[in-house]
Amino acid sequence: MIERYTRPEMSELWTLENKFRVWLEVEIAICEAWNRLGVIPDEDMKNIRDKADFDLGRILEIEEQTKHDVIAFLTAVEEKVGPSSRFIHLGCTSSDIGDTANGVLLSRASEILARDIETVLGTLKDMAYEHKGLLCMGRTHGIHAEPTSYGLKLAGYFAEFKRHQERFLRAADGVRVGKISGAVGTYAHLNPEVERISCEILGLEVDPISTQIIQRDRHAAFFTALAGLAGGVERLCVELRHLQRTEVREVEEGFSKGQKGSSAMPHKKNPISAENLTGLSRLVRTNSLAAMENQALWHERDISHSSVERVIMPDSTGLMNYILNRLSGLLRRMRIIPANVERNLKGSFGLFFSQRVLMEMLSQTDLERQKVYEMVQRVALRCWDEGLQFPDEARKDPEISAVLSPEQLDEIFDYGYYLGQEDMIFNRVFGD
Repeated sequence: MIERYTRPEMSELWTLENKFRVWLEVEIAICEAWNRLGVIPDEDMKNIRDKADFDLGRILEIEEQTKHDVIAFLTAVEEKVGPSSRFIHLGCTSSDIGDTANGVLLSRASEILARDIETVLGTLKDMAYEHKGLLCMGRTHGIHAEPTSYGLKLAGYFAEFKRHQERFLRAADGVRVGKISGAVGTYAHLNPEVERISCEILGLEVDPISTQIIQRDRHAAFFTALAGLAGGVERLCVELRHLQRTEVREVEEGFSKGQKGSSAMPHKKNPISAENLTGLSRLVRTNSLAAMENQALWHERDISHSSVERVIMPDSTGLMNYILNRLSGLLRRMRIIPANVERNLKGSFGLFFSQRVLMEMLSQTDLERQKVYEMVQRVALRCWDEGLQFPDEARKDPEISAVLSPEQLDEIFDYGYYLGQEDMIFNRVFGD
């Protein structure tokens, strides 16, 4: 199931093999910078370019002895390169490589996620226009309030996901940085030009000031942006789950031929994708808490953040990739059932017209607002209790009919009134 919705490039990005490949990219970029500055001779630089490689099994074998992954990696590369390897890792500390490589990895993961978010936005926009004008019951506290439309519901989610997109892209820029500044960030054994050149080669910005590491407020912001995005996914999925309840049944997830909903009950069609996505969104939010805990490290660096990031970097980006792709599929296959939408719209006896009656009466009389409110509420509550149609009872009520004419009441009880500003809202959201 995971493979069905996770992009192959995201899965491959976080393999152990690829992690070391990106480390090698960073080391070679640093060598290229030293070469441009005249420190590494051209012949040695050519040798490094041609021969720099490693065998993953050999790295793991060396790490068993050294208990240090960067040293194991460097040793395995040195065995391939030979004497020119003396220039690899020149003046650097382990975090110069690891943190800069994480900048590359998170940057590439962000490019994948940015495309996924754009796909969700495109789907929501298409659906909003498809269902524009489909009047439905709006609910507050789970109770019928006033009509809205499915177009407006979906436009609202589009607008939210645009905000998530903006926050995510800002946070992605924040982690698209590298640092080649040495053991405590003072460039004592490095030239700042090495950092500038190597980061330029890798497509990263230079962290203006670092210690032994890039500070983790950047990463906290990144994973918090993912958490907010996951919260938006969950909000949408909770809405779809409510709308699929038997008592409502305005929406149904796609149900393919041969699909089964229950091992015991053949009639079942459950909102399983929306439920799955709700649960996975909780994991993404949980990881953001771990990222925030990583901010407060000892002095110029400790290692408490490292073990956390080995889990949350691949997990959160991979989960978000899965979530967004599965959400896109859910939305594309989702069915809105107009007959049930209309049934529910009419299921509360037209009581949603109560505010229109209230407002028109206030405009036609000098009575105090609370007095008029009580007049309308008395009729509305009787309709609730006795299952009567509010428009009919309002027309018959002597206090209401003393203020509003039959013609005015006919105009009030017009369903189309509630779509009067739909075009304006669409223009504000989509700018079309």
